This record gives sequence, C-alpha cells and structure tokens, in this order.
Amino acid sequence: MKTIIEPFKIKSVEPIYFTTLEQRKKILFDAFYNPFLIKAQDVIIDLLTDSGTSAMSSAQWAGIMLGDESYAGSNSFFHFEKTIQDITGLPIVIPTHQGRASEKILFSVIGALGKYIVSNTLFDTTRANIEASGAQGIDLLCAEGKIPSTPAPFKGNMDVDAFRNFIKEKGAENIPLCIVTVTNNSGGGQPVSMQNIREVRAVCDEYKIPMFIDACRFAENCYFIKLREKEFEHVPVHAIVGELFSYADGCTMSAKKDAFANIGGFIALRNEELAMQCRNLLIITEGFPTYGGLAGRDLEAIAIGLKEVMDENYLQYRIRTTEYLTEKLAAAGVPVMQPAGGHAVYLDAKAFLNHIPVTQYPGQALVAALYLAGGIRSCEIGSLMFGKYDENGNLVEAMMELVRLAIPRRVYTQSHIDYVAEVIIEVYNNRHQIKGLEVTYEAPALRHFTARLKEVDFLFLYN
Repeated sequence: MKTIIEPFKIKSVEPIYFTTLEQRKKILFDAFYNPFLIKAQDVIIDLLTDSGTSAMSSAQWAGIMLGDESYAGSNSFFHFEKTIQDITGLPIVIPTHQGRASEKILFSVIGALGKYIVSNTLFDTTRANIEASGAQGIDLLCAEGKIPSTPAPFKGNMDVDAFRNFIKEKGAENIPLCIVTVTNNSGGGQPVSMQNIREVRAVCDEYKIPMFIDACRFAENCYFIKLREKEFEHVPVHAIVGELFSYADGCTMSAKKDAFANIGGFIALRNEELAMQCRNLLIITEGFPTYGGLAGRDLEAIAIGLKEVMDENYLQYRIRTTEYLTEKLAAAGVPVMQPAGGHAVYLDAKAFLNHIPVTQYPGQALVAALYLAGGIRSCEIGSLMFGKYDENGNLVEAMMELVRLAIPRRVYTQSHIDYVAEVIIEVYNNRHQIKGLEVTYEAPALRHFTARLKEVDFLFLYN
C-alpha cells in the first residue's frame, strides 16, 4: 500500500519556537509540572488537546466572511441548524459557545441529588457538570476497554449487562439519562460499535430511559465502524452517521473537535419540553437561542466543518496518523494503548513508569518528562484528572493511568509525528530516571487544570 498522504495543501503557516533543555527545565518548574500552566509559545509540539486546535479550511475561512452577526434570526444560525438537522435527524438545535456549556445546560435541567447519569465513560468536564447538578456520573466500560495492552476492535463499548444490573439496583426512575461517548475519550479514544449502540438503545427503551450521544468525535467513530463492522464495510460514512444518530433522543457536541472549529458547540434534541427548559437556561447563561454565545461567523465555520469532517479521504488519513505513531511506539516496546484510538495516542503510564506508585501520579510524571525531553505538551488522563479521596483522605485511583497525545486536525505533518515518536522512545529508554510527583495545591473540582505539583524527594522502587 502506498503512503497515505495528507489530503490537503498547506496555505498558511504558523512558526514553532524552539526551546533548549535548560530553558524547558525552568519552564516546567515555574509551571509546577502542569502542562496547562505552560505558555503555548514555549511548546514545540502541542498535543495537549485536539479541542479547538484544528486548522480550518479555506472554505471555512471564506464562510467566516459571510457570517451574519444579527442578534436574532441570523442567516448563519439557519445554515447551522439545517446542517445539524440533516446530519443527525434531530429536529431541535440549540447552539452554545462550546461543549461544556451544552453539558452545563443539559445536566442542570435533568440532574439532581439522588440521580445517576450512566455512560460508557464520561470525560472530565461532563462528569464535573453532572456532579455540579448533584447527580453522580457512572462509568460502565466494557471489560476489554480496561486493559490498555489488549487489542479489541471496539474497546469504547458500554458493558450492557452492567447497565441492566445498575438499573435494577438503583431504579430506572433515578436514571434520567444514558449518554454514550463516541469515540470514548477517557477510554483511550476507542470506538463504540453500532451493535453496542443498538443494544444500549434496547435497554433504554425497555426501561424508558432517554439515550444521548456525546458526539464530539462522531465522524471518527463512524469511520471505525466502517472499518471494523462487516455490516458497514461498503456503507458511506454519512449513512453510518445517520444510523448512529437515529438511535439517539439527543446529543451534545463540542464543535471544537469533529467540526474543525476553534469554538462552539450545540445540543440537539427530539423532546420539545426538554428543549424549552434548555433554551430558558441558555438565554440566562449563553445568549439568544439563534446564536447561543457564538458569533455568526463561528456558526458558519461549524456548519461547513461538519460537512467536511465526513470526507472519507480525510478520515482515512486521520485514523492512519494515530495508527502510524502507535505502530512506531509499539515496535520500540513502549507500552501504548492497543489498537490506536481515533484522535489520540494513549501511553500506558502505569506500565511505562512501573517504578512510580499511583499515589505519585505516574501519568503526570510522564507528561512532565515528555515536555522536558522534547517540548511535547500532552495530557494526563489518570488519577490526577479522575482520582478522588476516601473518607480518610487516601487517593482512590482512576481506572487507568494514561497519557494522551491528542493530535490536532490538519495541523502536523509526518515529520512532526516522527519527532514525537523519537522523543517518547528516548524517554522510555531512560524511564528509570523519572521521579514521581506530589500535589501542593488543588482546586475542589477539575483540579488537573490548575493543580500545582513538585517532584518527590525520593524515588519509590519496587522490590
């Protein structure tokens, strides 16, 4: 097979500023070993997130110039609305300034103390907004999804038996929503199968529980379905997308992912009563229902991007990028999530740094080491992000200790990815020099964004 090339030409460039090892030591120390506190200009390759970091197309930039900035009834809103209706089949579209705003509105309406929101795996802001409403977020990931080194085609699936058992234990009346995240970000960017979506929908129908889709990466998930589910081998991606959403009562989306936009999001619904409650809260917190905190130009860019993302040449290149990096790392013996996810490559930090206990945050220690070695900014998805404390103040560790290398869409070339592989392999070969970390400051919610850490005074070694 020939090399799969980038299906685009570069029309505008942004400079990368290079730092030295000595400079990065000071930068990392001054940022308290937290990549969120490092200035962007001090990063060589930025894989912190794929959210809002994509390169927009010439068509999107042209659309920005056509943006209608009317406060109410903007033409750009109606373009945005129709595009989402055509793609999802969901009739009611509510714009928001980004995905977490959609989550805040939705869970403020349906969440409450004593309620449970069930998912395959919730991401950090989703869980935080659920908990802010008083409800609890429950992850019911399939068994194979919990083992990073074990390949399986759909490791993002929900455990349907566990879902049914949870309903019987807590009562359907206490579960106002089931939300399936596609692809499963916290679970390693792994896809969810259409068969699993159908099975989850059947359970929801049986117990009259609404089913929503967290649609941030819907196109990537649907391309995996095309590649890995025989039934869809010859089905166009847009048709797979249509079937996926046909099982949903609604969805939330951050348009900063699979719409190539730098800002924006939406809620799409079938239920008019729920939509009315969401719109009422939207007006208080975001803006009028035909702009929802967005400029008209952003509505145009999102509408165009949502169509572009379903191009199969783009999706083939996108999925191949993560496969390429995963294969290079695995060949060098680096513990990496198998198979490759859609938007990111996930390192198994617990296996990578097996001399560092979870209480010293091996994922965050690895994040710091990657920045120090090569100026690569990445993100811990482990016990710093998701860990909690028990009644005695002891850390309750997360399901997995991962480091996510999220690849922005249409931004980096193969040489950038080769550089990333070289740095990771170098760090792996010198891994026993890496020290654990301890938290010196943390916020009560979403602590990983602003936490301050320092190196521990000693290196914990297993016998």
